[in-house]
Amino acid sequence: MALTKAGAAFTLHPYDHDPNAQAYGEEAADALGVPHERIFKTLVAEVEAGLAVAVVPVSGKLDLKALAAALGGKRAAMADAAKVERVTGYVVGGISPLGQRKALPTVVDSTALDFETIFFSAGRRGLQIETAPSELVRLTRAITAAVGKAT
Repeated sequence: MALTKAGAAFTLHPYDHDPNAQAYGEEAADALGVPHERIFKTLVAEVEAGLAVAVVPVSGKLDLKALAAALGGKRAAMADAAKVERVTGYVVGGISPLGQRKALPTVVDSTALDFETIFFSAGRRGLQIETAPSELVRLTRAITAAVGKAT
């Protein structure tokens, strides 16, 4: 695991995943008793330069225009799920920002820095990682920007 290799402090949080769940992040938050603002979802978008990763709170949604701007572009659109699974090596609902097949440009929503620790997918449905947001930023070589918006 990338966090172990990097010597980062983290905790794994397994939970019982409901195969009928549609909102994976909300399911994780509710199962773990964690505020939705502290659980972050990993989304992949198409930007001018190719694919990019956005890590945003499950309590909101991705601001595609802000993501494009954070990466120096003008446009972004959600990437095709099959392509995302092929490129990252993860299934939708279990995409981790860490350990992807190919390192993609990553933007972590700046609200992550408001918390001592945040939660995000460990690479499969039913398993979350808790670590300091600075560790996630460091390991993904991410930039932080306001790319999430309230729903």
